[in-house]
Amino acid sequence: MKKFNIRKVLDGLTAVSSATPTQPLGVRENDLIHETLQSEHFQLCKTVRHGFPFQPSAMALDPVQKLLAIGTQSGALRIFGRPGVECHCQHESGAAVIQLQFLINEGALVSALADDSVHLWNLRQKRPAVLHSLKFNRERITFCHLPFQSKWLYVGTERGNIHIVNVETFTLSGYTIMWNKAIELSSKAHPGPVVHISDNPMDEGKLIIGFESGIVVLWDLKCKKADYRYTYDEAIHSVSWHHEGKQFICSHSDGSLTIWNIKNPTRPQQTITPHGKQPKDGKKPEPCKPILKVEYKTTRLGEPFIILSGGLSYDTVGRRACLTVMHGKSTAVLEMDYPIVDFLTLCETPYANDFQEPYAVVVLLEKDLVVIDLAQNGYPIFENPYPLTLHESPVTCCEYCADCPVDLIPALYSVGLRQKRQGYSKKEWPISGGNWGQGTQSYPEIVITGHADGSLKFWDASAIMLQVLYKLKTAKVFERSRSKDDKPSTEIVDEDPFAIQQLAWCPESRVLCVAGVSAHILIYRFSRQEVITEVIQVQEVITEVIQLLEVRMQCELNDLDSPEVGGDQTQVTHTSSSSPSPQATAPQTRPSTSSNNSDHTRDNVPCLKVRSSSLKQSPGYQVELVVQLVWVSGEPPQQISSLAINSAYGLVVFGNSTGVGVVDYLQKTVLLNLSTTELYTTNDPYQRQPRSPRKSRQPSGGLCDINEGTATSDDRCKSPTSVLSSNHQQFYNGAGKAKMSRKLSLPTELKPDLVLLSVCPTRANVPLDHRDNSFSRSRSSSVTSIDREGREGITALCFCETMARRAEGGGPQSAMWVGTSLGTVLTITLSLPPAGEQRLLQPIIASPSGALVRMKGGILRMAFLDAAGVFQCPPYEQWYEPNAAEEERTRRRRGGGLVSPCGGGGGGGGGGGSGGEVERDSQFAVLCSEKQAKVLSLPSQTCVSKHNITETSFLLRADVVVLNSGACVTCFCANGHIMTLSLPYLRPLLDVNYLPLTDMRIARTFCFSNLGQALYLSSPTEIQRLTYSQEVCENLQEMLGELFTPVETPEAPNRGFFKGLFGGGAQSLDREELFGETGAGKAPRSMAQHIPGPGGIEGMKGAASGIVGDLARTRMALDERGQKLSEVEEKTAAMMASADSFSKHAHEMMLKCKDKKWYQF
Repeated sequence: MKKFNIRKVLDGLTAVSSATPTQPLGVRENDLIHETLQSEHFQLCKTVRHGFPFQPSAMALDPVQKLLAIGTQSGALRIFGRPGVECHCQHESGAAVIQLQFLINEGALVSALADDSVHLWNLRQKRPAVLHSLKFNRERITFCHLPFQSKWLYVGTERGNIHIVNVETFTLSGYTIMWNKAIELSSKAHPGPVVHISDNPMDEGKLIIGFESGIVVLWDLKCKKADYRYTYDEAIHSVSWHHEGKQFICSHSDGSLTIWNIKNPTRPQQTITPHGKQPKDGKKPEPCKPILKVEYKTTRLGEPFIILSGGLSYDTVGRRACLTVMHGKSTAVLEMDYPIVDFLTLCETPYANDFQEPYAVVVLLEKDLVVIDLAQNGYPIFENPYPLTLHESPVTCCEYCADCPVDLIPALYSVGLRQKRQGYSKKEWPISGGNWGQGTQSYPEIVITGHADGSLKFWDASAIMLQVLYKLKTAKVFERSRSKDDKPSTEIVDEDPFAIQQLAWCPESRVLCVAGVSAHILIYRFSRQEVITEVIQVQEVITEVIQLLEVRMQCELNDLDSPEVGGDQTQVTHTSSSSPSPQATAPQTRPSTSSNNSDHTRDNVPCLKVRSSSLKQSPGYQVELVVQLVWVSGEPPQQISSLAINSAYGLVVFGNSTGVGVVDYLQKTVLLNLSTTELYTTNDPYQRQPRSPRKSRQPSGGLCDINEGTATSDDRCKSPTSVLSSNHQQFYNGAGKAKMSRKLSLPTELKPDLVLLSVCPTRANVPLDHRDNSFSRSRSSSVTSIDREGREGITALCFCETMARRAEGGGPQSAMWVGTSLGTVLTITLSLPPAGEQRLLQPIIASPSGALVRMKGGILRMAFLDAAGVFQCPPYEQWYEPNAAEEERTRRRRGGGLVSPCGGGGGGGGGGGSGGEVERDSQFAVLCSEKQAKVLSLPSQTCVSKHNITETSFLLRADVVVLNSGACVTCFCANGHIMTLSLPYLRPLLDVNYLPLTDMRIARTFCFSNLGQALYLSSPTEIQRLTYSQEVCENLQEMLGELFTPVETPEAPNRGFFKGLFGGGAQSLDREELFGETGAGKAPRSMAQHIPGPGGIEGMKGAASGIVGDLARTRMALDERGQKLSEVEEKTAAMMASADSFSKHAHEMMLKCKDKKWYQF
């Protein structure tokens, strides 16, 4: 008889419970739902990058193609053309870009990096790629110069030598200019690195070389010797030629400019110190800061322009960076907001030997790009069409909405037009190269960014472009402190108290909810009419008054000697508005900043003070309600960790590390205010047992007992949200870090700090004029601030129309689901009054229904599918004008504008079948935590499918999105993997190791959206968009713009008769004969290493993927050619007929005159 082994049975059960089941749990085989999404529908790729290049280091311009290239310190390249045409490339080495040079009108770009490598980029394809690379082994690259219409690149090095590279083959020439041959033989000192190289505009055989020490050499390339040497006492930073080639100008480290005549090397023809004070006794002016760059541009009809950066006097401490424009006797000093990295002058001609006729200056700043119009008085700037103001204030959160209502973008654009600044140049943007893509993607997309200064920006992100639509400033609702001394002591952050932390947005109703770092929530409605809001004390709801609710988060302090502290305080302070002092409700507890113990006197005061003066609200988003969490017995309120809004219910729900609060923004009341523990019912199997805070006290300094916590083997891979600590965490990495001023963040602090959200007595709404002084104790005990595992915070919130429990029966019921940091999903049932006027008069009844399920890791996302597997969006209200006439608002409130998930209406969803034909007595709940995903069948609450997403890491972001008429779960994991799971059976469809988490900025801003779109903040100034849709990837090549367009090179300037006769024009040089292998020989192999790039292969791929567009263009060209050929045939036939008639007339004339003598004519 075979021996029975219980271990194998247990192993089999474990495998079934842990792995993704092949047969869905709890569903019979004949009830299986057909999933429309398959793995072939998914592919991950980057699409486009928006924003300002982070840490720029170099810039170049193609004046014929009208393209601008910017290189960064991380080796990135951004190429800009006309608005909507931009491209991002990346050097594999990641070394800083020190210089860029266009092959003008050739569709190529040369980049020199700090790792002493030179690269050639092919711009004739939509995604540029490297064709050749050259790595120098012995010398450091300091400067490069590529003459116009030349294939020979001059490379200056740190040793003072100049090497010459053939850009076609990327090989070194044997011709080298050594530093010891360039300087005087009698000079014993090294001249320093090469800081400038350029050829004489009138003689290509003469090269000017600038050394850092102050020596300038005019080198004869043919004779291989120095013609002249110009020496100055101060170091040189840049050199610029006059177009006639007889003069050049140098900028120096003492803030001076020297103008030299090429045939007079003894002393400069003129010395200028633009910003230096000129002494009366004729002495040398006082030294100034270095002039980092100078450009010398001439005009036909006026004085030349001398444009320079730097050179300010040393006594201008704290003055911003300036660009100086000297034109004739006038000198204009243009202040910039950030330090200048580089600037370039836009001229009418690309030829250096002609009058330049400058018309604009492109100035690259550390955090901005400015183009100045030189042709208008006052030098106004051009309005920048690129989305480069993304980082105007550090981005703290993002929201991405693809396939939003079609009327939303025009509405935001119309109100945003009023916000545009005036005073820009009237001319068109001068950088206008490239062509737009021919993509067919037409659905609208909107990106919302929240910023550290409390502002929000709405961007039109349709068709892989980005354009700002509207800007909302939330900080204007509050009083601002004029100085650091005036800053209220109630603020819980030292910097950026208005920073945006959470966003909840309903695109259909255009209702916006914003949560800030100072535990404040603002609710906005969209209006096309202007409103002036008065902030006064009232007892009734008035539309033109800012309504303010102050929610008290009660601290339960069991261990204090004074038992009455915190015992009989108001739980919810709700006023219609803030009076001039919002603390007027508790004047006796106003904090005293002069006392060291002022922390214990702050009570019932919010962190921010609502402004007391009138507030003009322009068309756009207008504040409807302000909710602030207040200090309790010297303890600051916890920051808000989750937020949700529902326009159909008129409710906002928010949660933090201790509980949840629900606000009715229509009635302006606090509906529910519960701790996390109070959301459980008495018989919940997942309820945590309360523990005494005294058990966790340790005499050795407050270390938590290991045995009391959940210190299991899973702790090694816990996410930060699994343990929502009470101390405030830094939530953005900008230039200035958010500093949290709170004692409880210290690990040795032993004061109990479990902040409980006090429950309202009847779990109903509290009238606006009601002041409830009673306090109901929570069922849970306080725990210490260092007992992190005991804290169960709110991490996810969701409004829904869900099936009631089987015991309760009935159809869909309004509810709210709550997810916690310990993986519990709890439900709150909502009983709503009828729509219309009754909604504003009768209370909403909210009843906690206890826990539903427990999962591993904190809950991230909850969503619902109908019985056919179609995604169900929460109910919403259609937008109406809130400031319209009372009759219009009443008509809309009587139920006409509500859309339920079962009744269709827009918002989001596709799936496998029609919502009207499926069974309405069941649905699916999709739950995703940091570790796993589950699908439950409702109302039976059976587990349909379960998938363990990760064991060694945790999810940062999860969402349920709609793609190709089906729904799926999308996940971004901390180990860099992006995954998708099918619904409802959670089959893995995509798993790509995309981007490891290197910065919390990525985790904070990563967003999934419908139709295969996603984005994140790749740097503090840039948004990277990507797609996980196979269809979008296939069409991407057509959607991208063309950088290179065929343009004829302008004609060279006419030399004139006398210049050609007497040799006064520009002298050409046969560089091939001089630098080629036959004339100069081969360079040493050890000097540089040639590396072929993948550009050829990439070009073939681009051509193959873009063959549809090419065929279409070829077909159009053939049609045009056929039309022209037919026209030519018609003209040819007419000419032949005309020739025949002419020959007939000529023959007749010949016969008539044949017999006549000459004198008879």
